[in-house]
Amino acid sequence: MINSATINVMIGAARKAGRALVRDFGEVEQLQVSMKGPADFVTNADLKAEKTLIYELMKARPDYGMVAEESGVVHGADTRHHWIIDPLDGTLNFMHGLPHFAISIGLERAGEIVAGVVYQPLSDECYAAEKGQGAYLNSRRMRVSGRRDLAQAMLATGIPYHGRPGHERFLREMAAIMPQVAGVRRLGSAALDLAYVAAGKFDGFWENDLQPWDIAAGILLVREAGGFVTEIGGGERMLETGGVLAANAHLHGAIGDLLAPLARG
Repeated sequence: MINSATINVMIGAARKAGRALVRDFGEVEQLQVSMKGPADFVTNADLKAEKTLIYELMKARPDYGMVAEESGVVHGADTRHHWIIDPLDGTLNFMHGLPHFAISIGLERAGEIVAGVVYQPLSDECYAAEKGQGAYLNSRRMRVSGRRDLAQAMLATGIPYHGRPGHERFLREMAAIMPQVAGVRRLGSAALDLAYVAAGKFDGFWENDLQPWDIAAGILLVREAGGFVTEIGGGERMLETGGVLAANAHLHGAIGDLLAPLARG
């Protein structure tokens, strides 16, 4: 496992925020919920977890900036470093009592993600990576899957829902992908989807219209586990465009060949 001070700070913050999420998940029916957009909700659990993350990260690195899902952008004295955090990726799952959600923390240095942690508090699964140091699930080194044949591959994706763009594009993507693969899953947490690609549980993942906090940590996890991550059309501006394609070296190109021509619409 990586033992750097930075990773220890990130894991410590995630575990503290995760304890509160576990308690709230156990009382999900009592959660107060407010709507912040079409089919897009924020709960008190989100806000409490984000407050804990911000406090712990800023206590350890007070000069770093912050990009947070609920709190927005906070500029720091150190303009090269920014935390990119999602306190609860999979909010809708959480609200419905589905035990599949995570905390995501990425560290950006001068425009490059250099550290990432995705933590599933219910299962105590901590996915962590630091640039050049590999990727780990708790203490075990992770590698992306070795599958070479799309017909044997299981992919993950996200489905655009009410109020989100891209419905017709998604239908075209599924029409192109479904006949070629063994299965497609939609679990509802992009951060965990990317972590699962890094761990070899999924062979690939693609989604459009994501936010930086959804994918910042996961991008590094996949790359440090030996995988490839690009935009669906092959570019490197995932945090700006919100489109991402992650897979092992054998399948990334084949999946991209199916999806890239469908990017418009």
